[in-house]
Amino acid sequence: MPFKDIPLNDGNKIPAIAYGTGSVNKGKDVHLYVEQAIEVGFSHIDTAQYYQNEEHVGTAIRETGLARPELFVTTKYGGGSVSGAFDDSLRKLGLKYIDLYLIHNPRGVENGDLEGTWRKFEKFQEEGLAKSIGVSNFAVEDLQKVLKTARVKPAVNQIHLHPYNVSENKELLEYHAKHGIVTEANEVSTHPPNLGLSRGHPGGPVDVPVKKAAERLGITPTQVVFLWVRAKGAVIVTTSSSKEHLLEYLAVGDLPDLTEEEVAAIDAAGANGPPSFLTRHGRLWAQVVLALLLVQLLFYYSAFGGLMNWHGQ
Repeated sequence: MPFKDIPLNDGNKIPAIAYGTGSVNKGKDVHLYVEQAIEVGFSHIDTAQYYQNEEHVGTAIRETGLARPELFVTTKYGGGSVSGAFDDSLRKLGLKYIDLYLIHNPRGVENGDLEGTWRKFEKFQEEGLAKSIGVSNFAVEDLQKVLKTARVKPAVNQIHLHPYNVSENKELLEYHAKHGIVTEANEVSTHPPNLGLSRGHPGGPVDVPVKKAAERLGITPTQVVFLWVRAKGAVIVTTSSSKEHLLEYLAVGDLPDLTEEEVAAIDAAGANGPPSFLTRHGRLWAQVVLALLLVQLLFYYSAFGGLMNWHGQ
């Protein structure tokens, strides 16, 4: 079965996996990558004003020839005039409405006016220009500030979420659950040996429970991490230029859930923190230290030997 849609607090639904066009793709012509993602089965495309590639995403959308309701498009406001930025996004994407419009960062809003910016977002939704509205990179205090005056709660908060930071995000995730805000986990893109959301930390404590679950299910470590995200009820935002990897990611929709014990084991391992430099580069570090010690010994031997020769004269 494919990934199920996740209900939003405004009555709409969001596809549980998205193809992201940010990160390494910022400012690049991504239309071929987006077309490939749509062709293999992605229906949710995530972009942003800040990524500087909305126009290319729009090209891909047009070239697929799909009817508008078949795609779910997310973009994000990154600064400047709110109305101007929104109009620019619609124009570049070639769309009449956005499925999900996000404030990309609470610190980047026009005149620092978070409440005023959110009121404009509410207006976009009222006018049918944005089906759902939400935020990105918001902490609890940012959400609290918005909710003080909001008539519409943010539908989602897109954040960095991975096993090594889930414990420090505990309060934020609980706040999401309390207010019906869906979590989106971005940067779910790194392939082994970096183990997806372990964010470039191979050799860390999370590797052990991830490998164990992968062996039980006969799947890849990346797929296990995606299942971990799914277990958290979060939307996966990922990317790759590789068709093989995209198919690997989509195949997670057909996989059984991790057990509660497996999710708990990954959480517990992540709470120990990512591997240190010594853990990841132990052998290299030991060689460097040994070399420095040898240099220091040679220096002292040379200095001491020279001093003895001077006294002997």
